[in-house]
Amino acid sequence: MQMTGSINSPEAHSRYRWTICALLFFATTINYIDRQILSLLKPILDEQLKWTNEEFGLVNSAFQGAYAIALLFFGWFIDKYGTKVGYAVSIAVWSVAALGHALVASVGGFFVARIALGLGEGGNFPSAIKAVALWFPKKERALATSIFNSGTNVGAIIAPAVVPWIAFTWGWQAAFIAAGLAGFVWLLFWFPLYDVPEKIKKLSASELTHIRSDLEEDKTTKIPWLQLLGYRQTWSFIVAKFLTDPVWWFFLIWLPDYFKQTRHLDIKTSWVHLVTIYSIVTVLSIIGGWVTGYLTKTGWTVTRARKTGMFVFAVLVLPILVVTEVGDWTAVMLIGLAGAAHQAWSANLFTTVSDMFPKRAVASIIGIGGMAGAIGGMLFPFITGRLLDAFKASGNVTAGYAVLFSICGFAYLVSFALHHLLAPKFEQFEMKEIA
Repeated sequence: MQMTGSINSPEAHSRYRWTICALLFFATTINYIDRQILSLLKPILDEQLKWTNEEFGLVNSAFQGAYAIALLFFGWFIDKYGTKVGYAVSIAVWSVAALGHALVASVGGFFVARIALGLGEGGNFPSAIKAVALWFPKKERALATSIFNSGTNVGAIIAPAVVPWIAFTWGWQAAFIAAGLAGFVWLLFWFPLYDVPEKIKKLSASELTHIRSDLEEDKTTKIPWLQLLGYRQTWSFIVAKFLTDPVWWFFLIWLPDYFKQTRHLDIKTSWVHLVTIYSIVTVLSIIGGWVTGYLTKTGWTVTRARKTGMFVFAVLVLPILVVTEVGDWTAVMLIGLAGAAHQAWSANLFTTVSDMFPKRAVASIIGIGGMAGAIGGMLFPFITGRLLDAFKASGNVTAGYAVLFSICGFAYLVSFALHHLLAPKFEQFEMKEIA
């Protein structure tokens, strides 16, 4: 490794790990732009496809089902072949799938296209969390995770601001084409810039020491999935993802329809509300990721800091219970607060995996838990669609949304309680190897 100057000098201490974090952020941003395009185009496609809420929910459930399978696959694939290859394969597949949306013009066509997109996007979070575990010490992981995970919010900000304009200017197909091309542009930066820390020449010895300050030594032994399922810590992540991931999917998929159906704001008007919501989420969620890391630096144990933060975030979702009873901009504030609390919760939940498990198991655990979250996310849109169709038929779709927001509001406290029972402490433990 080439270096200049003393290791202790400011010039010698690189900050390359934040370049890696930036790469993860931009990938996640593209990922969430891709995911949100369909929900933003729903008002346009409603006129062309004449689909019901249940059919729209089924199309999104197809994405979630494929995403669940892909998460499980990519968790194994990334642990076996590495983050560099795994992330590249994931983005290449989902970019091709995004482009493919421009070629379909029926409910069945979108059903197939969403399955393809889900199969590709399953590699994002196993890759990103694995990269954070490899590139950051524990005290920085929650912040790094919050930063790259804020790409979900930035993607959700960019999409409503740009997608309708692209659709009305060049046609709805152009929105999918632009998203697909963005993924291939990202790959041009990924290959030359990413590798494991030991292979990066720009990394100083002092930064490598910092990164490795509290990480276990690399081991080549891979841990079988069935063995991972034997630990209650694995189930703590699985249960929490299953119960809370569907809330975020509900926001991404149904908020444009919520504003149109209950507040009579079409996408030409509601994009301002959506951008505001996700701007709030972006700022507050990063603070939520930073605060638990700050508490550990002040002397709190990782367990105390993470659990305190996660409980507070769970409580901050509760005001969404009254969202259907307030004005437009008050609703925006409440949804923004709930979304920020979810993202702060999610960043810390992801980090608990690397707190408890050796890094050779991290991607697999993220894949298994992510699959559980995707299954929850697959079931919820279908239930949502049927419920909204029923309430719409009775002439009170707002009451249907009130029921759904109530489910979202209580999901986190229930999840926190179960997660605590399964994982009372966030401490790394020795995993038995199977010969």
